[in-house]
Amino acid sequence: MTLTKRLSFLLCYILPVLTVWAETVGGISYLVVPITVFIVLPVLDFLIGKDESNPSKKYFLELQNDSYFRYLTEIWAYVQLIFVIWSVYRISFFPHTTTEFFLFALAVGIVTGGVGITVGHELGHKNTRYEQFLSKLIYMTVCYMHFYIEHNRGHHTNVSTPGDPATSRKNQSFYQFYPQTVFGAFQSAWELEKKRLSKLGLGVIHFRNEMIWYMVITLLFLTTMVVWGSIGSGEGFRIEILGFLLLQSFVAFSLLELTNYIEHYGLKRNQNTEGKFEKVLPIHSWNQNYFVSNALLFQLQRHSDHHANAGRRYQTLRHFDNAPQLPYGYEVMILIALVPPLWFSMMNPILESWEKKNSI
Repeated sequence: MTLTKRLSFLLCYILPVLTVWAETVGGISYLVVPITVFIVLPVLDFLIGKDESNPSKKYFLELQNDSYFRYLTEIWAYVQLIFVIWSVYRISFFPHTTTEFFLFALAVGIVTGGVGITVGHELGHKNTRYEQFLSKLIYMTVCYMHFYIEHNRGHHTNVSTPGDPATSRKNQSFYQFYPQTVFGAFQSAWELEKKRLSKLGLGVIHFRNEMIWYMVITLLFLTTMVVWGSIGSGEGFRIEILGFLLLQSFVAFSLLELTNYIEHYGLKRNQNTEGKFEKVLPIHSWNQNYFVSNALLFQLQRHSDHHANAGRRYQTLRHFDNAPQLPYGYEVMILIALVPPLWFSMMNPILESWEKKNSI
């Protein structure tokens, strides 16, 4: 891997710095974060272009085990925790207008969701307890800890089938998909824990139910932040601290669900005569190889290889020529997904071409 590509994965660390700068300036300066993500980076994608190169088989193990790439994701978990605590400190101790409050929460949510949940997703798939712990730590800061259960044990099994709440259907708008995935994923996580505990001869209401622990941990985190901010400011109970944390969480997990909407839109796995679904293949995920977008998102856009080989670290994910390709990177596709007529007119012809090739 070239030095340029190695260093490109540091790109995400620019966003917290921009947010800190905006918070010191105030006003509408917080817009620098969404402008950077949704305008500047797509322009750089266009100027720099795509990278369809794959890691050499000869050096795969060396690249897979390169600690540099692991440290980048592990460090981010602590950066995110400190970043969220710092944002609570700023909301608690410094005055903000209503506009600044909402724009600050938007900027923080883009950082904690656009990058943070992406890193949490990467860490959550690894087989070390430490990385899994850091993944849950990240999800805690955005009130979405159930994602750890549902994504790993539900989505990766049921992807591109009717049983997956995180797979969007053809002609389903994002606004129709959103309640399906948000509430469906939470329900699925409960069902997965219920099944796991049942195999152990235990009931769903049990101290070993991870969903219960995740809700308790999230509530403790929110309570600690509100109490600390309220006492520290000396102004009594500050409900706006809770509002800020929930608002940035809403932005964060909404970006996650927008990404879910994009990643498998309309794609279906074939069933055999016995009703069993075929193995997850590279053709069951939408991909894109724009260099800058992939650097920001730790190559999440090489989603096909991730689903086929969930244990692969982001730096070793491969491009597949037969995987369906998105017209643009995730940042642009997210904006397009918010306008259903534009999304359908752009994506349905590509999807229908895929359907013909794969006999759906």
